Amino acid sequence: MTINFSTTAFIFPGQGSQSLGMGRDLAAAFPVAKETFDEADALFGFSLSKLTWEGPADELNDTVNTQPALYVHSLAAWRVLSLRFADLKPAALAGHSLGELSALAVSGALTFVDGLRLVRTRGQLMKRAGELAPGGMAAILNLDIPELEKVCAEASREGESVQVANDNCLGQVVISGAKPAVERAMELAKAAGAKRALPL
Repeated sequence: MTINFSTTAFIFPGQGSQSLGMGRDLAAAFPVAKETFDEADALFGFSLSKLTWEGPADELNDTVNTQPALYVHSLAAWRVLSLRFADLKPAALAGHSLGELSALAVSGALTFVDGLRLVRTRGQLMKRAGELAPGGMAAILNLDIPELEKVCAEASREGESVQVANDNCLGQVVISGAKPAVERAMELAKAAGAKRALPL
């Protein structure tokens, strides 16, 4: 297989892309991927790899764990590609939200360990911010912004509002606000034709 890396960009995922078991097959097949997960386990003093591969899912989906798990998985995949394709020098690196930190580590702007510490701290701070100001977010797939703004207006109540927060890309918009309002908006969005409504 021939890949023209001089015109290839690598884009790393953000929170919401996690899935139970991610990276398990990669680590089983490639020692460098397993070493990447092992390095994270040693740094944290607990088995992030076991949590990522076996769950429980609610713990993996806790932002404190989700962010490091995605970062480690991204770097493990990158390391495998780098070994398999010695001439790998992508034209560009980018990331969505958390993925920006993965891109920075791949570029060499951060070491793997510094990036991992930063990602863990980022997750802890985001969790704390959510505890201090409870709310929620959800990604809505395949519903345009004008329709979603109507949904948010209908779901909002006195003291419980929800609004469009982020236009991620064509077909994916994030809403945020009071948790009950976000939950109402998710149901209304599905009824209005959204393909999926995923809590973040």
